[in-house]
Amino acid sequence: MSALTPQSDMPTPTTDKITQAAMETIYLCKFRVSMDGEWLCLRELDDISLTPDPEPTHEDPNYLMANERMNLMNMAKLSIKGLIESALNLGRTLDSDYAPLQQFFVVMEHCLKHGLKAKKTFLGQNKSFWGPLELVEKLVPEAAEITASVKDLPGLKTPVGRGRAWLRLALMQKKLSEYMKALINRKDLLSEFYEPNALMMEEEGAIIAGLLVGLNVIDANFCMKGEDLDSQVGVIDFSMYLKDGNSTKGSEGDGQITAILDQKNYVEELNRHLSATVNNLQAKVDALEKSNTKLTEELAVANNRIITLQEEMERVKEESSYILESSRKVTKDRSADGQALTEARKQLKEETQLRLDVEKELEAQIGMRQEMELAMKMLEKDVCEKQDALVALRQQLDDLRALKHELSFKLQSSDMGVKQKSELNSRLEEKTNQMAATIKQLEQSEKDLVKQAKTLNSAANKLIQKHH
Repeated sequence: MSALTPQSDMPTPTTDKITQAAMETIYLCKFRVSMDGEWLCLRELDDISLTPDPEPTHEDPNYLMANERMNLMNMAKLSIKGLIESALNLGRTLDSDYAPLQQFFVVMEHCLKHGLKAKKTFLGQNKSFWGPLELVEKLVPEAAEITASVKDLPGLKTPVGRGRAWLRLALMQKKLSEYMKALINRKDLLSEFYEPNALMMEEEGAIIAGLLVGLNVIDANFCMKGEDLDSQVGVIDFSMYLKDGNSTKGSEGDGQITAILDQKNYVEELNRHLSATVNNLQAKVDALEKSNTKLTEELAVANNRIITLQEEMERVKEESSYILESSRKVTKDRSADGQALTEARKQLKEETQLRLDVEKELEAQIGMRQEMELAMKMLEKDVCEKQDALVALRQQLDDLRALKHELSFKLQSSDMGVKQKSELNSRLEEKTNQMAATIKQLEQSEKDLVKQAKTLNSAANKLIQKHH
């Protein structure tokens, strides 16, 4: 920082202002940040001097602010490009310890702080970019969830910490580009927080918001509860990007990566648009179903009303004819009282007006009935389509019944086989029982024969004994 601070014996107000501005950011006056391929080049501006000059050329605030905006835009380009390339090469979800991601948030913080109006408080002047970020929830309702989450975090005590937490949550939600575009498009609201020549009020802010679209390909996950966002010091590490001004350009693979990223962003936006379209169509279908039901009910009410009006019209016609007959009789009868004739004419006029009113209302009801009939035709068409679907379902039901009948026939056939086997089994049991009875008879016969043999034997023995 000493290289950027002028050395003078007697400080002047102009010198103090320039020195203070140079100490706030290291890219204000002495150097210009430029892009050389994919690296950062710091080129010294010989025509810039920090010492007071009777006829200053480049100490004009507009020139210095334009230089700062250009430097911040180039730093944002390098930071976003390096973050995307390193994240794709890493191939995993990024966390808060990832160095390129930390540098990206530091650069974004400097971009949001550029040109902020100082607000006077009890502790002095305060510059915080949390105020503009709070406006996003009014412009994009989806951002209200992020703002509420930031306000509910217990460890955040300063507006700077809340702003840093908001940036991280928006990146996790992959909506940072959308939120920044919505904010930059409302310069009438930003004018309350930023100077007219601040980065967020100029074209560079819109360019940076467009570059943030590429970050939608990055998956990040942060744990806010254990991280001290209030006391972090946002210092840009130029060593990650510095290179000699005569370095070679980036390889041809950068163009391919950019094309792939653009295609992925387009596909994501297309999917988001299709999802929104599907939701809208579903809502329209639900609304049409409700309106069809409502139209059916209104049609029934209108039909009843038309019938009632027709009955009233017939009654009015009868009353009018009766009044006309009465008036004719009154006209013919010269002896009738003139007051009664006047009243009859007045009543006739009222009845005629009532009849006209009823006819107008009847015409209106007939028009409404025609509209209802048209709606009913549309409903009948829908019913026909559903009936066709019902016929198809009935055909399927008939097929299932035929299959069931076939299965029943097979089941009956199997039952017949079981019955035949049962009869055969009963016959076999009868034959078995008969054979068992025969065997018992044979055994009994054998026993009788044995007894007879024993008897004959004993008789033979007796005869032998007698013979001896």
